[in-house]
Amino acid sequence: MTEEVARSNDQLGECPLWDRRSGLVWWLDILKPAVQSYDPRNRQHRVYPLPGRNCGCAALRASGGLILAMDNGLHAFDVTSGLGELLCQPEPDKPENRYNDGRCDRSGRLWIGTMHLSTEKPTGSFYSIGPTLAVRRHLENVTVPNSTAFSPDDRILYFADTPRHIIWAFDFDIDAGEISNQRAFVDLSGRRAHPDGSCVDADGFLWNAEYGGGRLVRYAPDGRVDRTIEVPVENPTCCCFGGDNLDTLYITSAAGSVAGSLLALDVGVRGLPEAMFAG
Repeated sequence: MTEEVARSNDQLGECPLWDRRSGLVWWLDILKPAVQSYDPRNRQHRVYPLPGRNCGCAALRASGGLILAMDNGLHAFDVTSGLGELLCQPEPDKPENRYNDGRCDRSGRLWIGTMHLSTEKPTGSFYSIGPTLAVRRHLENVTVPNSTAFSPDDRILYFADTPRHIIWAFDFDIDAGEISNQRAFVDLSGRRAHPDGSCVDADGFLWNAEYGGGRLVRYAPDGRVDRTIEVPVENPTCCCFGGDNLDTLYITSAAGSVAGSLLALDVGVRGLPEAMFAG
């Protein structure tokens, strides 16, 4: 059964991360910019407001704290000192773009997408940012980047451009940091819902939040629908596995009644530890 664990009233909740070091779930409100945490041991919910128009992506940092993608680029963040200095800016020439969705691979790179503020123009790109802060662009003409995730064997990268209704799979070379052989993994073009954020469980199945569909879908590695789980929000946005045994699925959502809250449920499988940014 789905439980509302934090009534955060997010305008656009996103990017949940389980931090095994602190035992906290971290997530964002992108449009009413704030970092948030939830402690399942004492059910404490904390909010850390951020400056600027938005905060589009967060990642755990191996040296401590988080990396946040703000209006002007990537910053370090921790709860004691707050927002740190600008580390890098992949798109200094595109002030009408913002960051959206990302995940670290197990070599410590951050893979992150950008999108136009209108959500309608294909001006975004998909980048990787290495531990030395070197930036590489892998895809262009992106409208709304989402669903970034990696297979347990590090051989597949998943990515979606949400308005196109397709989750793609790429061959992934983790040593070189390269992707190739783009192909459709899941095609949702026959549904009203859109593929939003994803995570991969320990069995290699992809869990995707369907924005506008009010459900999560678990896909087998061959793209077959393994199961669907209805949730009490129309717009789930992303999910991650957390808890000491990585057996609780946490779900962020966008504004509405119970929507905009952090949800949790037991789905009977375990997730994988969240990779961290090594820069």
